[in-house]
Amino acid sequence: MTLTRADNERSAASWGLGDGQAIPWDYAPAPESRDIVRIKDRYGLFIGGREVEASAGEVFTTVNPASEEPLAEIARGTAEDMDRAVRAARAAFRRRWGGLPGSERAKYLFRIARILQERSREFAVLETMDSGKPIKESRDVDVPLAAAHFWYYAGWADKLDYAFPGRTARPLGVAGQIIPWNFPLLMLAWKIAPALAAGNTVVLKPASTTPLTALLFADVCRQADLPAGVVNIVPGPGEVGMALVKHPDVDKIAFTGSTDIGRRIAAGVAGSDKALTLELGGKAANIVFDDAPLDQAVEGIVNGIYFNQGEVCCAGSRLLVQESVVPLLVDKLKDRLATIRVGDPLDKNTDVGAINSRAQLEKITELVASGVAEGAELYQPACDLPERGYFFRPTLFTNVAQSHRIAREEIFGPVLSVLTFRTPEEAVEKANNTSYGLSAGVWTEKGSRILAMVRRMKAGVVWANTFNRFDPTSPFGGYKESGYGREGGRHGLLAYVRLEDR
Repeated sequence: MTLTRADNERSAASWGLGDGQAIPWDYAPAPESRDIVRIKDRYGLFIGGREVEASAGEVFTTVNPASEEPLAEIARGTAEDMDRAVRAARAAFRRRWGGLPGSERAKYLFRIARILQERSREFAVLETMDSGKPIKESRDVDVPLAAAHFWYYAGWADKLDYAFPGRTARPLGVAGQIIPWNFPLLMLAWKIAPALAAGNTVVLKPASTTPLTALLFADVCRQADLPAGVVNIVPGPGEVGMALVKHPDVDKIAFTGSTDIGRRIAAGVAGSDKALTLELGGKAANIVFDDAPLDQAVEGIVNGIYFNQGEVCCAGSRLLVQESVVPLLVDKLKDRLATIRVGDPLDKNTDVGAINSRAQLEKITELVASGVAEGAELYQPACDLPERGYFFRPTLFTNVAQSHRIAREEIFGPVLSVLTFRTPEEAVEKANNTSYGLSAGVWTEKGSRILAMVRRMKAGVVWANTFNRFDPTSPFGGYKESGYGREGGRHGLLAYVRLEDR
């Protein structure tokens, strides 16, 4: 059979190529079953190995952002409850955990990793229901990476004597940890796994909009027979987190979240001898040179900004494109955006799920409106959004200036701003022209250019011909207003130990 040119053009268009008009695919619904998850009507605090009520007896409700349906009532912790949790963690550190041999601590971490794998579907469904992210991301990224971090740090627990040559690593004591709502389970693993491996005990405050997987993790701790008080979980509002930050018997604070809250935490720790790591906001530049493999770059760009609805601190929200390939790349991006599926996060076909909360949706909407008002050109693919829930279309801005708010402020949503450059020097200048310094990406076929760019980028992580790739063995963190300290790899252990000369 011989295909004519017209046949080829029709075939290309059906894949979203050619004339920029994709023929829509009809996907049969493929919803993940909710039956594997048993959500209780009410959850207490997890302190000293037991579920306890909050001292004030107050609760708050966590909501499914895709449907706005209430999921469960959560005990609202207080400063008094945080003090109870810190005392429980201190007692566990002194009586058992701090002096436990590393080989014994490793056994507990291995158990936790194995249980997370065994209950992976349960965690994935619950994470999607509570946060709004697509089930395929919870299933294929969040839960496997969380388990991988416990596997990885379990391997380090009995090797601390070799981790820092010539130095002896001692645990700090009680670690206070505050995690965000965009990757609730993964951020928990990033923080708890190295802390336990190093011999510390933990008090964790999850985000108020996404506490359920942290509270289900409490059940994993019980199932793994983790000694009481080694891990404590206290949900509550921001002031409860600050009570943890300022508690005099906490030795270490680790925080992932916004730069504004990071400043408050740094001020709260100032004057004390607490160790502190901060992983804060970002406004990453994703740089595409004219020799880059454009089709591959398009997939990396989409993954860099529309993954997890753009609710990623290291999202590639600023796309810097060399002028000669701007029209072609933008056309390819528009074609690709036309194939992105927005909708029910529990549907396995969904690419972009629900925004985590109404407040975050309003922030995204306001910043997008500012981009239009300042003269940027807006493109959004045609798609039907669900009638209920917090959804936002994948958005592309062209004709963006460096002075525009959408090019300066962290939007934390599925919004991409396209800027242009002519030379590598201009690309570096524009990429570094931000108060943030968390991540960046470079797309080019020249290895020498990649190395030259990496040396000049003011970013903690620079991906080459890929984006948003994570591994428990690799450190992650930023500079400037993106925070300081590293999580992951051997660097992640360093944040939880005190080094002494041998």
